[in-house]
Order: sequence, then structure tokens, then C-alpha cells
Amino acid sequence: ILLQTLIIKNKTIMKKNLGPVNCLYPMPVTIVGSITDGRVNYMPVAHVGIMNHDLQSYISVSMAKIHYTTAGVKQNKAFSVNLPSQDLVVQTDYCGLVSGHDIDKSDVFETFYGELETAPMIVECPVNMECRLYQLVDFKTHDLLIGEIISAHADESILTNRTIDMDKLKPMLFDMGRKEYFKLGESFAKCWGVGMNYK
Repeated sequence: ILLQTLIIKNKTIMKKNLGPVNCLYPMPVTIVGSITDGRVNYMPVAHVGIMNHDLQSYISVSMAKIHYTTAGVKQNKAFSVNLPSQDLVVQTDYCGLVSGHDIDKSDVFETFYGELETAPMIVECPVNMECRLYQLVDFKTHDLLIGEIISAHADESILTNRTIDMDKLKPMLFDMGRKEYFKLGESFAKCWGVGMNYK
């Protein structure tokens, strides 16, 4: 690891070059649902991103090509993204420990469907998004799946003023470096407001 010394405003700052490491963790844990070879399958995925926030919304999901779930998304051109709360940590982690190639995970959760019949969603997860595969970006070991969100579903119990309330949802966060799950902390400033104090 290379060490770099910076002198900024008469202060000495030491920076370590970590190499090409992705430092965006922790990321929210999701569970991606698909139907693969006619069977419902669920897999936890933290490499999920927001593409936009317009009326026609898109979401990105990065999954290794070898995953059983990835095959199902390609087969049916549809998938779901489910947000588990912290009380589902055991079931969520289990779905990441075993592969759908070897184990039938269809009975780990209760399944329901919306408009898309090939995007199984999880009843126990407070938030669900059913997605139609919009585009697939082919990387060497992974596929970046871009999904068009057809509809989002949420338990009424985690809504405040028709908006998903993070305090009520209690989402799980995943850190690759420590390989641990974390809780979301409390809010500390207002977006599009606190910056007005800059001088």
C-alpha cells in the first residue's frame, strides 16, 4: 500500500493508496427474486443502484453470471427487488449461503405476484419492486441488469405520509470489507437545506 503525504493549508495529511477498491460500502441489502427453470428462487444482493427517480424509474442490479437467479432473469426478462428488514437477517443470509442450483429456496419466504407473473415478490419483506429487464450489460464475470420498475409495493405499517419511513422499515446494510450487516443510523441534517449554512 503506497503512502502519500499531502500538505494542505499547512496541515499534513497522510493518504494510503488502496488500489482499485470499491469503497461505497455499506450498501442496502436486497433480495432479488426470479423464476429459474420454472422454480421460484431468491438471492440476497447488495450491488443495487438507482438509475433515476422519474415517473418511469429504473434500477440496476449486478450479479455474477454463475448465479441461479441470474439465469432466471435472463430466461424470463423479469425480476423482483425486495427490501428485508433486520428481523429477516437469518432467512436472508441463508439464501446467500446456498445456491438455487443445489437447494430449492422457494419455501423460505411466502411469494406473491403483481403485474409481472415471472417476478416473484416476498410477502415478509416490507418493500417490493417488480421489474422488467430493460437492458443487460455484459461484463466478464458479472451481468449488470437494468430493470424498469413496473410497480412498487409497501406494507402500510412502514409508511409515513405515503412515503417509506426508514425508521419503520429498519433496513439491513452490508459491508464487504468486514463481511457484516449493519443497522441504519439516525438522520442528522436536512437535504437541500443544511447547505444554506455554507459561508
